[in-house]
Amino acid sequence: MKIGIMGGTFDPIHIGHLLLGEFAYEDFGLHEIWFLPNGNPPHKQQDEDQDALSHRVEMIRRAIKGVPYFKLCLHEAKATEHSYTYKTMRELNALYPEDDFYFILGADSLFSIEEWKYFREIFPTCTILAAMRDDKDVTDMREKILGLEQKYWAKIRILQAPLLEISSTTLRKRAAMGRSIYYMVPDAVAEYIKKYDLYR
Repeated sequence: MKIGIMGGTFDPIHIGHLLLGEFAYEDFGLHEIWFLPNGNPPHKQQDEDQDALSHRVEMIRRAIKGVPYFKLCLHEAKATEHSYTYKTMRELNALYPEDDFYFILGADSLFSIEEWKYFREIFPTCTILAAMRDDKDVTDMREKILGLEQKYWAKIRILQAPLLEISSTTLRKRAAMGRSIYYMVPDAVAEYIKKYDLYR
């Protein structure tokens, strides 16, 4: 199978994440999109408690319910040590040797990928789908992709998708102030956040 990987903290998951997964699924003929919540990301200053992780996982579960090709993958969420992309992708390749993986990321992440830990080890494990806005300078993007492909033998494709100006940080701030986050997250996620008074 051809499997798209959407990694992140998803705190909370929002419609920008879901649209990215949908466009990748359709444009590249993928069979499934796996949403991979990071249980212990290296950039976090301190480890979160188990309740916070459980809430993030449950919000993803509710957001993708009813979409048969959207799956929840708890590979990183179950890890006790810090999760790094190169390590996760190696492990997924070992667990599912018959499948081909497509790692989905935004243009900003692609331009900074050489700052990632052991980033060279990522390229043999997957094809990278780099999402860009329609108004992004496609010349810069193509030059960056060509450079990475020539230097590291990376496999990178451009994913044309509507990258919405929605950030999880903004959503947390709005929820903390008691303001509406409807239409920016699925209704089931907005209702879950309200029910458990998250981010307050």
